[in-house]
Amino acid sequence: MIVKGDGVINWQFGKPGPCLWISFLYEEIKGSDHLTVTKMMEEKVNNINISSEVPHEMGLEGQGFQSGADGLINGLHQNNIDKNTQRILSVRQKCAAYVLALRPWSFSASLTPVALGSALAYRAEGTIDFLMLIICAMTVLAVHGAGNLVNTYYDFSKGIDHKKSDDRTLVDRILEPQDVVRFGAFLYLLGCCCASCLYFLSTLKLEHLALVYFGGLSSSFLYTGGIGFKYVALGDVVILITFGPLAVMFAYSIQVGYLCLSPLMYAIPLALNTEAILHSNNTRDMESDKQAGIVTLAILIGPMLSYMLYNILLFLPYIIFCILATRYTISMALPLLTVPMAFSLERQFRSQSYSKIPQRTAKLNLLL
Repeated sequence: MIVKGDGVINWQFGKPGPCLWISFLYEEIKGSDHLTVTKMMEEKVNNINISSEVPHEMGLEGQGFQSGADGLINGLHQNNIDKNTQRILSVRQKCAAYVLALRPWSFSASLTPVALGSALAYRAEGTIDFLMLIICAMTVLAVHGAGNLVNTYYDFSKGIDHKKSDDRTLVDRILEPQDVVRFGAFLYLLGCCCASCLYFLSTLKLEHLALVYFGGLSSSFLYTGGIGFKYVALGDVVILITFGPLAVMFAYSIQVGYLCLSPLMYAIPLALNTEAILHSNNTRDMESDKQAGIVTLAILIGPMLSYMLYNILLFLPYIIFCILATRYTISMALPLLTVPMAFSLERQFRSQSYSKIPQRTAKLNLLL
């Protein structure tokens, strides 16, 4: 700090970085108490490093003032460091919340049909375009993720989600509703951009591409948004159609360049297993859904029939795989290796230990 003849004290902050100059009237500071000086300094100082000098002319009074100022500035500097750290942690937590809101554990329901459709196209054509495969996967994942965000938003808006729900992104105020809306709109836009790229890369006709793509996009939104099929016990039908036949046909037709119904037979086991994910989720949330006044298939048929339906959805795909293996190729029997995992899920469902069972069913879906 340097005292000029007019009684003004100039403080230079920041060594070796940028300098910030703050001027105080010396006489005003001299007659002020510590609290007043602190407030004045807090108004002027932000993110600072201080280097101060006291000329000899100020004597002991100046040295005492320097000591107090150094302590004050160091405290303010540490406070700014803490704020920066909190800001960084807040950004990381928000990014993690966005990922959590996407429910990434459910993405196997999208990736598996894309992989199956592409494999069937390779078998039919003897070739595969990996760039189209990657963009196709991105398209389906974007629409799926956006649909999950729509589900999160409407479940929160209707009071379905609560402190004990599996998805508490909005309940715990980790994200605001407008954050979820913006992120969902971005993902739908990303999906449309990827679908546009596929139009230029694939020989599939525009009307056929639009039919399949917007059919899937509409289903992902209308599951909870708009009509809200989930809330009137029709969500299971939407999932059976979308995350099975539609997704497999989309991936297949992108590769071969034309629409074909032959992949639908292979999509049935995946569709059934994907429906098992949804049904286990709805069975787990049966009580909270009743309180919220919505109707799901699990509520309509009750716990006992829900258990029986889950077993059908879980084990019927294995029977289909056995039939396909005997008629076409023995490689279709490879999913039978996951039968022990299916029995483990059956035991957990029978004991009504529904915690994490949708996630475990999704893992089985990925292995199939």
